[in-house]
Amino acid sequence: QVQLVESGGGLVQAGGSLRLSCAASGRTFSSYTMGWFRQAPGKEREFVAAISRGGGSTNYADSVKGRFTISRDNAKSTVYLQMNSLKPEDTAVYYCAATRSFSLRIVTTGYDDWGQGTQVTVSS
Repeated sequence: QVQLVESGGGLVQAGGSLRLSCAASGRTFSSYTMGWFRQAPGKEREFVAAISRGGGSTNYADSVKGRFTISRDNAKSTVYLQMNSLKPEDTAVYYCAATRSFSLRIVTTGYDDWGQGTQVTVSS
């Protein structure tokens, strides 16, 4: 099990940028595939991005491709989500998640450990 703590959320105008961080506890961070999900009010939690254990492979939801970038620093046990060209529809609570699977899973049931979430609000 790994403990995850997100940070970096906030209020930003449309077109702006934010960088989310997710710090993991433990010494086995490099053994986890990491993902970012988001949940808007009244909606189901949805996949945003995932990154492989070594960082060499990534996957993105179509809605964020070309605007968001997921990355990781295994030495710092941290995964990041750089969000550019933000839109009001990106407003949500953003969660990071971890799985020991090698696959870049895109469903919530594919992940075992979750952070508490960080709020991102994009104003128009």
